[in-house]
Amino acid sequence: MTLTYKDAGVDINKQDEFIQSIKKSVRSTYGPEVIGGIGGFSGLFRMDMDKYSDPVLVSSTDGVGTKLKIAFMADHHKGVGIDLVAMVVNDLIVCGAQPLFFLDYFATGALDLARAQDIVSGIAEGCRQAGCSLIGGETAEMPGFYSANEYDLAGFGVGVVDSDNMINGSGMAKGDVLIGLKSSGLHSNGYSLARKVLLEKMKIGIDDYVEDLGKSLGEEILTPTRIYVKSVLNVLKYYKVKAIAHITGGGLIDNLPRILPKRLSCVIERDSWEMPPIFGLIQDMGKIDDREMCRTFNMGIGMVLIVPKAQTEDVLLQLKGLKEPAVKIGYVDTRKDKDSPVVFVE
Repeated sequence: MTLTYKDAGVDINKQDEFIQSIKKSVRSTYGPEVIGGIGGFSGLFRMDMDKYSDPVLVSSTDGVGTKLKIAFMADHHKGVGIDLVAMVVNDLIVCGAQPLFFLDYFATGALDLARAQDIVSGIAEGCRQAGCSLIGGETAEMPGFYSANEYDLAGFGVGVVDSDNMINGSGMAKGDVLIGLKSSGLHSNGYSLARKVLLEKMKIGIDDYVEDLGKSLGEEILTPTRIYVKSVLNVLKYYKVKAIAHITGGGLIDNLPRILPKRLSCVIERDSWEMPPIFGLIQDMGKIDDREMCRTFNMGIGMVLIVPKAQTEDVLLQLKGLKEPAVKIGYVDTRKDKDSPVVFVE
């Protein structure tokens, strides 16, 4: 009796069927810059050079982390496709770059067509929200490597910004204002701690309704990461933004110093925004101190723009018109040698 690749756990015909099934969703992200279609050995993208005088390509890569464990438990997968795109494109926008194209890597033990289609439709939705094209990807069926019904995701994005318009923190000064763009919840960070507290310690089920949240636990913690690209690019057309920080793993404490000159610090006014209830729930049930929370989670702020004080109200008004919830959360101050780069005040 002869063996086949399918006998070993890899179904090439199913992979071909999967590629055919996602073509419409993937094509919905294409702009005129995309050359060819899905199924080639590489993705082709012709950048419009007339838009840029001195273009700089910007790249980023990321995954979704252990939020995938929640997706497995809930058997809900479209949202993590959006998360995958969000984690990459929100990094690209930090230097002012327009995301151009995105590629994904999807690996699983055995290909489940319906689940894989949900994931890719989520990735396509994230790309549409970010205004970039999904031009390529890899689907790897790896029997014996992943547990049943589990998979992993990685995403890769490329953007572009004119060198003269690159945001790098230059010109930042005492008195500049921090504008926080609100998060949609946990986004895609801190899930190892969240799972330990909520699922392991408190034994809350994914489908259990949680009074403090007003919804089931699964509905809350599978909420997709907010994509800020279009709102931020719109603000950059009209206002001087000196620096931008994407608040991911490490929270405000670790991400803001990445954009700060050594002579300056960020003063965060803790009462300036209403923290989503999921963070209070995790903190109370896990008996976690404030600093650990602020180093693990975004605490309700997913992106920070640093702008001149005189432009604060105009930028906030612009964001309100874009339906992007935002609030002034602090200011830039001088830093003494022993001062922390991020200071919280009541």
